[in-house]
Amino acid sequence: MNTNLSLHQATVQATFISKVYGWMSGALLLTAVIAMWAVSTPAVMNFVFGSKLSFYALIAAELGLVIYISARIHRISAETAGIFFLLYAILNGLTLSMVFLVYTTGSIASTFLITAVTFGIMSFYGYTTKKDLTSLGRLAMMALIGLLIATVVNIFMQSEVLYWVANYAGVLIFVGLTAYDTQKIKRMAALEDDAEQAKKKSILGALTLYLDFVNMFLYLLRIFGDRK
Repeated sequence: MNTNLSLHQATVQATFISKVYGWMSGALLLTAVIAMWAVSTPAVMNFVFGSKLSFYALIAAELGLVIYISARIHRISAETAGIFFLLYAILNGLTLSMVFLVYTTGSIASTFLITAVTFGIMSFYGYTTKKDLTSLGRLAMMALIGLLIATVVNIFMQSEVLYWVANYAGVLIFVGLTAYDTQKIKRMAALEDDAEQAKKKSILGALTLYLDFVNMFLYLLRIFGDRK
């Protein structure tokens, strides 16, 4: 009986995590397509980067969507959550089109590959390990707060040393968060969930891993990217 229950739980978790990765992969693909479309469309680039107001308005909209989805996931429908997640991916594609203006296409592609491999390894570890990664997650979150503070401070200090320390720290933080978040998402799968609830959880999990991937990519790009 217990063996059958364990097998069923494992099946539920595998099905759930596949949906999470499906949403995440679709969102990453959408972001990439939008970024490449934006950088090849002068009118769009002028809208996004023509003034600080429009660029920061997009950033604010992205932040607002992440907060809204995370806070209201249990009160909105799965369809609404999915639409907002994809909208976030689109907005992120517009702002991330900047990387095509700063870095060479080759270095963007190679860094994306490095990110994908690193993310895959850490996510696999988080999914398969028997070790509780809660302490790692807490440490990474505290380090992330410190990183954000250091980044804001360095806007005024303009320290090259702090810039590079922050980049390497950012990579390590999101490497750790990828493993922790994967384990946490695996535990989100529940036998009693209905289809609606399971879909909402999968979207929230996908958003979490999407943010881990994108941030890891950006920090790695600052380290390995070749500027134009």
